[in-house]
Amino acid sequence: MEKSEKKGVIDTWIDKHRSLYAAATRHDFVVSIRDGSVDLSSFKTWLGQDYLFVRGFVPFVANVLIRAGKESGETSDMEVVLGGLASLNDEIEWFKSEGSKWGVDFSTVVAQKANQEYSRFLEALMSSEVEYSVVMTAFWAIEAVYQESFAHCLGDGNKTPAELIGACNRWGNDGFRQYCLSVKNIAERCLENASRDAFVEAENVLVRVLEHEVAFWEMSRGGQ
Repeated sequence: MEKSEKKGVIDTWIDKHRSLYAAATRHDFVVSIRDGSVDLSSFKTWLGQDYLFVRGFVPFVANVLIRAGKESGETSDMEVVLGGLASLNDEIEWFKSEGSKWGVDFSTVVAQKANQEYSRFLEALMSSEVEYSVVMTAFWAIEAVYQESFAHCLGDGNKTPAELIGACNRWGNDGFRQYCLSVKNIAERCLENASRDAFVEAENVLVRVLEHEVAFWEMSRGGQ
């Protein structure tokens, strides 16, 4: 019989902060998409706000790519991050197409408070003083919340509206899941060799990402 795989640091943290992780990945907004009760005006709010967020996310991922090239010591890190950066071009084009489809004029969308705060958080992570292990942990968490949230909307028994299946599949597909796993593996490797201060900061940053994600979903429903 094979030995059970040792639980990684990130999974241990997720268990520790399980209620917050559930709030981020099974938020009422996400559940409403899955059960078909979503208010489409909320979806359009999310669409406009997330478009703005993604445009701000590009410089963050570019910074992660630079750090991967200089600090990781593993050429595969840069290849994984580069793949994620390249996909953001397609993602922005997808948002533009969806905006046209739903009648959302992105040029008139103004970033709401939760979006602004999340963007400032990303900017702070781009500081050279933030260790690579911390940045990679945040990067994984940001991507993984969307992957798990939208994969839930595609799971067995879903009643996701047909017009939202494409949006859910964008992040809920298996290819994106595999990509998130690759990022997670990088973060886990880095955390094994991280300083004590960086290790503590990485957990704190993971928690903050989850809090920002919850606030972002809330904003989409008109909560902020």
